[in-house]
Amino acid sequence: MSLLDILDEAARATRDQAETLKNDYTTPTVRLGVTGLSRAGKTVFITALLHNLLEGGRLALFDAQARGRIASASLRPQPDDGVPTFDYRAHVRDLVSKRLWPSSTRQISEIRLTLIFESESLWTRIFKASQIHLDIVDYPGEWLLDLTLIDKDFATWSKSALRLTQKPDRQDLAQDWLIYLNTLSQEPDDAEASAQIGAALFTKYLADCRAGDRALSMLPPGRFLMPGDMAGSPALTFCPLPVASKAGAPQLYALLERRFEAYKSLVVKPFFKDHFARLDRQIVLVDVLNALNAGPDAIHDLEETLADVLRAFRPGRNSWLAGILGKRIDRVLFAATKADHVHHSDHDRLEAILDHLLQDAAKRVKFSGAETKTIAISAVRATREAHLEVDGDRVPAILGTPLAGETAHGDTYDGTQEIALFPGDLPDDPQAIYAIRTTPDEDPLRYLRFKPPKLEETAEGLTLSLPHIRLDRALEFLLGDKLA
Repeated sequence: MSLLDILDEAARATRDQAETLKNDYTTPTVRLGVTGLSRAGKTVFITALLHNLLEGGRLALFDAQARGRIASASLRPQPDDGVPTFDYRAHVRDLVSKRLWPSSTRQISEIRLTLIFESESLWTRIFKASQIHLDIVDYPGEWLLDLTLIDKDFATWSKSALRLTQKPDRQDLAQDWLIYLNTLSQEPDDAEASAQIGAALFTKYLADCRAGDRALSMLPPGRFLMPGDMAGSPALTFCPLPVASKAGAPQLYALLERRFEAYKSLVVKPFFKDHFARLDRQIVLVDVLNALNAGPDAIHDLEETLADVLRAFRPGRNSWLAGILGKRIDRVLFAATKADHVHHSDHDRLEAILDHLLQDAAKRVKFSGAETKTIAISAVRATREAHLEVDGDRVPAILGTPLAGETAHGDTYDGTQEIALFPGDLPDDPQAIYAIRTTPDEDPLRYLRFKPPKLEETAEGLTLSLPHIRLDRALEFLLGDKLA
């Protein structure tokens, strides 16, 4: 390619970029952050939201859609060239064609939906654009919890992390790592090798806390479980150390302390500056039922985690984030997911439990500025409702196909059999969720995971949009005012 061709290509790229910037500037944009802890359903939520808007889904409580004011919805190239694009089409194929839940969020991704709509106001229709970009940013909730590290030094973080290992639900999982720490009472011959062993054992402990029946949520640093292309880097090769190690193994302590600071500088701060600080709205998805399945320890852990999530949206005045974030995120929706796993008569109780967890967390966090709301949703409804006859009583139940390997009442399902299930009633008093259950007979709650639904078809053979519970209410809170 000649120099003239190179210059011509550069000029063309500059013109294209200028045109894109002009269009983006003249079209209002709402950046919606979607996050949640592991298994909360972030990918499913985004896929269902897009599918219902693109396919004209049943959104009776989303005013602009219900009243026919949305003329069109279309996917456009997302504006951040350095961020992976959310793979909507692949996720739809998994849900609709294969009846498989999409893979979990492992990294940040983004997608742009452009809506052309008719405003309610004649004045607005004349003088204001009737087009809006919705940029959806998907990121793991574990990354959000890294905010708690920003204002801590290595000694403070180590102390809090080691204190967590003394909780009954974590002690056995932390044993291998803690035993290794006890060997570091003196300077090791190879500090790098010791750092790698400690980081590997600490990472395994975090993974075990999240896996299986423990369902624990407080697991920073977030990139240890989702390292991506940073796997094996020095910034992810550290672990907490007791303060006593500073005297016995000063060189190792200094190395891990430096890497802790590097993690904050290289991983945490860029994420919040480049992505989190640019959000306008946020939804936090919470798998309350998974915590209820795991018991009181997981519930207490979730409550503490939600307190840290709240801190992320309202940092203290002395935090470095305060000057960056300001009051940009003006609405935060907390959604208890998988509402289809219980009968609709329990939905108010599910909302009340999440509201209770957030209220108690908010008492310890001075959270103000953003408007918040709590709802129970199911972005994709995998069950239907029915009634069972049990000992002559009519009992509310749900119908669905459990995922292969799910068990209940001694039965293990193969992923093909539809069942009717009474999962148990949620308590009227949210405070009752903390009651300690010592035997299986005392635990009436057991929530299974179900396969995605088989989509209905119209008489003409057209596939309908993904069914949901209160996805329209979520959209109205997050976006309704922007389409007024």
